[in-house]
Amino acid sequence: MASNKIKVGIVGGTGYTGVELLRLLAIHPDVELTAITSRGEAGMPVADMFPSLRGYVDLAFSDPATANLNACDVVFFATPHGVAMSQAQALLAANVKVIDLAADFRLQDTAVFEKWYKMPHSCPDILTNAVYGIPELNREQIKSAQVIGNPGCYPTTVLLGLAPLLEQGMIDFSAPIIADSKSGVSGAGRKAEVATLFAESSDSMKAYGVAGHRHHPEIHAQLTQLAKTDLQFIFVPHLIPMIRGMLSTIYVKLAAQAKTIDLQALYEQRYQHERFVDVMPVGSLPETRSVRGSNQIRIALHNQADTGYLTLVVVQDNLVKGAAGQAIQNMNIMFGLPEAAGLQVVPLLP
Repeated sequence: MASNKIKVGIVGGTGYTGVELLRLLAIHPDVELTAITSRGEAGMPVADMFPSLRGYVDLAFSDPATANLNACDVVFFATPHGVAMSQAQALLAANVKVIDLAADFRLQDTAVFEKWYKMPHSCPDILTNAVYGIPELNREQIKSAQVIGNPGCYPTTVLLGLAPLLEQGMIDFSAPIIADSKSGVSGAGRKAEVATLFAESSDSMKAYGVAGHRHHPEIHAQLTQLAKTDLQFIFVPHLIPMIRGMLSTIYVKLAAQAKTIDLQALYEQRYQHERFVDVMPVGSLPETRSVRGSNQIRIALHNQADTGYLTLVVVQDNLVKGAAGQAIQNMNIMFGLPEAAGLQVVPLLP
């Protein structure tokens, strides 16, 4: 009997976002894992590399050159930048949907993409029709999308943190929006690199990308779109000595009309039907451990009454809502499934 399940392929299954996709998709009620590729590990059972998946995933890695991705309904790319756009044309021709967790389909301006990623964009026609995959902002477009540019992890915290204010014109753009963001080391990927060795990153904290980070143009483009005007945006990411987790502290100058509005109520109403966005009670200070392993994002508002500024604190798991979980949320919408399917994961504590 033919399966009604969605046949899923994953290109690049050996990194942190790849194994996170596998962890969540392995228990997804409507998914059949069909192909997981790895050029270097072809033939190796997935569970040999990731013992956590023993008893859940019985596939072996296949060579990208021979994997039958055309037999899938959707293919996730958990790969370096440039890989998805090199294969998207052939997959779309075979009626396979594409969800890219890298940056190939995030930036609509190809000149900006080429400046930041140092490579030409090989399929601008596909890019034009790609949808930026934050469900809470673009749900209707995602429903009919063939290609999703899954957002970066930092952008997800900043954009969901600011969306209600931008949509209602509550920010005074005479001052820049400032995002001070911190991520665990898994955000750097699963590769051998001195800066992320335990002895290098533990018991220490540092800013990086201060002169310019690849997520800056992505966030700026989306903020401008939400605000319907250009604006100034300062973004500084930091590396903190933990594996998972992301916290963004965002500072905005409030517009005059915001002073007469109950901003807490504005946020609660905006996100009241969003399963994965939790607007915390007044005065809350959300912790990264409160979202660990889950697709949840938590937002807290702190009004700096004497200054006219609002401080937002936003936390998420950078590998779940910041990457694989959000990608699955997008897949669910694209295929008309319950949005939370496979994502009802309670955060891990301690």
